[in-house]
Amino acid sequence: MAIARRDDGDLLLEVRVQPRASRTEIAGAMGDRLRVRLQAPPVDGRANAALVEFLADTFDVPRARVTIEHGLAGRDKRVRIRGVGVVAPQLRALLGCD
Repeated sequence: MAIARRDDGDLLLEVRVQPRASRTEIAGAMGDRLRVRLQAPPVDGRANAALVEFLADTFDVPRARVTIEHGLAGRDKRVRIRGVGVVAPQLRALLGCD
């Protein structure tokens, strides 16, 4: 499976999160997953909320369009981003889509 794929206009991402990192950032690809470092701890859903906010900002969409579909309690997640238009070239190369 690829890191990202299109699904009826939505973008599906396979993500591996690293909570409690020194800063929030995309850390590259890790096999078939996008590795994302998050400053937030994995407590009370804070890391999930930080991931949603970070991906919304990264893909320039409202937070309401970013949904964690699978993996709420784990590090490996499937995230759906609705209404993503053009993906920035540096992200497109990393994700292997578009």
